[in-house]
Amino acid sequence: MAIFKGSGVALVTPMKENGQINYDALEALIEDQLANHTDAFIICGTTGEAPTLEDDEHLEAIGRSVEIIKGRAPVIAGTGSNNTAHAVMMSEESEKLGADAVLLVTPYYNKTTQDGLYAHYRTIAAGTKLPCIIYNVPSRTGTNILPPTMARLARDTENIVAIKEASGNISQVAELAATDAFRDGCFDIYSGNDDQVIPICSLGGIGVISVLADVAPRQTHDMVSLYLEGKTKEALDIQLRANELCKALFCEVNPIPVKAGLNMQGFNVGSPRLPLVEMTDAGKERLRKAMVEFGVL
Repeated sequence: MAIFKGSGVALVTPMKENGQINYDALEALIEDQLANHTDAFIICGTTGEAPTLEDDEHLEAIGRSVEIIKGRAPVIAGTGSNNTAHAVMMSEESEKLGADAVLLVTPYYNKTTQDGLYAHYRTIAAGTKLPCIIYNVPSRTGTNILPPTMARLARDTENIVAIKEASGNISQVAELAATDAFRDGCFDIYSGNDDQVIPICSLGGIGVISVLADVAPRQTHDMVSLYLEGKTKEALDIQLRANELCKALFCEVNPIPVKAGLNMQGFNVGSPRLPLVEMTDAGKERLRKAMVEFGVL
């Protein structure tokens, strides 16, 4: 059974001026997302600035999110690491806090081989009963989990149940969807790129883990739900209209633009932590224009 179908928001982590997590702003964001039909919440992923969160605040953000959401949508905790033992620990702790699943990015910097990826993910999955989503984003990690490796993991590991595919390579996604493991229902595919939601759904994907959903939750939900209902023309129209906003949200390093966009919308999510910095004035102007054109500002 799928963890979710539709739009899962890769939620930002709001910060106060002193750099601490702003839990009042987090609650406001979550309630707005739920009111706009977001189907799942990814807490403390890349967009949530996990690399600069200490373990205690990382886990507190996950626990607080679980408490706020109260079972109204799945909570998927970002617990991936390039240190396998650390990912195991974070996944175990997230399970205790009530998370519904974990998102596990491919190892970055030290990287590994395909056999190493297999061993890494098998070890993490053995440490938790939670469903595991593998996150493939080679542009950020330098590691690409190939379709045969993902298929092998899904067949051999009961709780590895999905992949967030952000390679940007549609041919690779097609190869992934052509594996026997996918066709036998061993795992689901989620788009990890907002500009490829409909193309990936056309290959059998069931949703998106989305940055766009932070600033356009209703539209992102509708795009996927319309497609899954067979209303492909209407879904494609949203995808194409969102194109400029998707580009603007990544014209500087994520989550710099999306935090700027949420601040424009009045959510007071603060600035990103160093080494990320505030968006440039030129970037803000581009983002503001795209948000106005898409009807979210």
